[in-house]
Amino acid sequence: MSWRGSVSPSDRIFSCLAYLLPLLDVFGVVGRVIDGSGSFLEPLLRVIYLPLQPLIGIYYGFGGFMPLIIFFALYMLVVRNDKISHFIRFNVMQAILIGIVLSLFSIVWRLVLAPIFPVTSIVTQTLFNTLFLAAVGSAGYSIVQSALGRYAEIPTISEAAYSQVRY
Repeated sequence: MSWRGSVSPSDRIFSCLAYLLPLLDVFGVVGRVIDGSGSFLEPLLRVIYLPLQPLIGIYYGFGGFMPLIIFFALYMLVVRNDKISHFIRFNVMQAILIGIVLSLFSIVWRLVLAPIFPVTSIVTQTLFNTLFLAAVGSAGYSIVQSALGRYAEIPTISEAAYSQVRY
């Protein structure tokens, strides 16, 4: 979807930075369960976690309200701002939507699934490993596509992002 015109290098950088949000969110939802559980994803978890550790501390600091503040700030100041390029607004909205999916999974997990399956069960580990790989994979794919100046097409999420971002 590069038909909207050329994408400047600064637009590419800001679009890539937006995908730090899903990476920070996945550590809040999944990282605590995978870490120390003997999962095969622990080496990957550590490789991604160590560079993000200062940002994770800030993101989940201040009583846990920082993710909500960042969500509203990005949505109101970036996604709904027509003066910012469509490429940046689309990528920020897509990153927000990935974070929303992770948050919804966290809510369903705590309310419905956690009482049924213990954290050490194979079902729980498989579910959390799959969610972690999906979130990191979609963020990584989107970062690469944004760096190349292309729109990252993730099924369903991209369609929702297009519907939210005005031209």
